[in-house]
Amino acid sequence: MNRNFFLLLFFSLTFSLFSFGQNDSLATRTENIARVNPETTKNFKEYNPLAPAKAAFYSAVLPGLGQAYNGSYWKIPLVYAAIGGGVYAFIYNNNQYNKYRDAYKSRLAGETDDEFINVLSDDALIDAQKRFRRNKEISILVTIAAYALNIIDANVEAHLQQFNVSEDLSLRPNLGIDEFSGKANYNLSVNFNF
Repeated sequence: MNRNFFLLLFFSLTFSLFSFGQNDSLATRTENIARVNPETTKNFKEYNPLAPAKAAFYSAVLPGLGQAYNGSYWKIPLVYAAIGGGVYAFIYNNNQYNKYRDAYKSRLAGETDDEFINVLSDDALIDAQKRFRRNKEISILVTIAAYALNIIDANVEAHLQQFNVSEDLSLRPNLGIDEFSGKANYNLSVNFNF
């Protein structure tokens, strides 16, 4: 019991040294702003509940426009590279699929002048068609996923821009108490108040 008491006392004193103040969870937005350094309050943006919806809508209309709305201009080339890569893969696989399909159709029609005449058998042409069709379908899914991630990224970033983090960060020890027995559990938790 003595050992547990001294450990609790040691941890309480250690964490109280790191405590920089307490943050009232019921404080209003103006009280939080008043506590912050005045130089940081001039960059403060008022809460706009429609900003995430606007950013998502803009990104849905034109990919990258939601990122521009949020001010993350560096993400726009990434969005277009992801979507453009998917579109390029689709076009390439579609052209290859059509080339092998046309060669197979010409062989079925009895012609012997396709570009794969002494290179690939009929079964190899069928396998190539299946492979390029599968790759074409995967590239469509990748393009749709990149487009959806563009919209989700714009929405989440607009939400996070409105998340207010004050300069008042504090660490406080907290003693856990068992609700049923009423005894202390000698647990220690650290609370981060943002």
